[in-house]
Amino acid sequence: MHPDLRRLDLNLLPVFDALYRLRSVTAASHELSMSASAFSHALARLRVSLNDELFVRQGQRMQATVRAEQLAAPVAGALKVLQDSISANHGFAPASSHRTFVFSATDYTIVAVLPKLIARLQNIAPHVHVRVVYSNRKVSIEELAAGRIDFALGYSEERDALPDGVEDFDWFTDDYVVIASRHHPRIRGQLTLENYLQERHAVVTPWNETHGAIDHVLDGLSLKREVSVHLPTVLAAPFIIAESELILTMPRRAAEILSAAAPFSIYKAPFAIPHYAVKVYCHKNYLRTDAHAWMRQELLAILQPETM
Repeated sequence: MHPDLRRLDLNLLPVFDALYRLRSVTAASHELSMSASAFSHALARLRVSLNDELFVRQGQRMQATVRAEQLAAPVAGALKVLQDSISANHGFAPASSHRTFVFSATDYTIVAVLPKLIARLQNIAPHVHVRVVYSNRKVSIEELAAGRIDFALGYSEERDALPDGVEDFDWFTDDYVVIASRHHPRIRGQLTLENYLQERHAVVTPWNETHGAIDHVLDGLSLKREVSVHLPTVLAAPFIIAESELILTMPRRAAEILSAAAPFSIYKAPFAIPHYAVKVYCHKNYLRTDAHAWMRQELLAILQPETM
């Protein structure tokens, strides 16, 4: 065993992990049920043990040092293995568990399906904590492997390769529709391919991609559209569409939910578009634990016909 590890109080590792994830002493101490002063004292001991500042205050956030960035994934992974091993020995009891499940998702997935999951968990697992972080890419192998997230919720395309160590399962599929303002001067009642190509478009690009799934389909048909606005979030899109002459191609489930918030019409896409396939990703090291197996079943259960 390395001498530095013998000197390190391993009880300090949750302090490091919580502060790295939350970047706030107040939030981290609250998560660990510690007073702010006790947390600060623990952090001071950790800094001495590792001979590094680890976190430096910048405005309202605690910025990780280079050394902290190097330690973050190994620490999170080690804590995850310990937590899952301990839980496995006692089994997983949803009704009494206080476990936190961390999901990575875009706002489309959050809007389309997570409300049903939260409503279901309130009844069968009232103390389970759900934390959702925004997905900054389709599948983050590093975050899954390190245990910083339990599940990544995202879509898959045929050209996507599954990263090593990641397993997935099909969650649901959705078809695409086109939305336009109810008062659009040139689209009334029916959307033709000619109308579609003549209009200007808004596109949601959560990962700042320049060429989306719809553009790939149009490329295959030797067709082009004019994109006027790129948006990072689907939540802003309905309001922009309702107040403009732009049109937007988006998954039906989100369009139907968001139609209650803004006055737009929904049209069938005037050309064939492969369905939008949403998958759940998990690192193979954790997928077979009791807690993950239970949550997998809950994710599938909310999409059964009787729950929709």
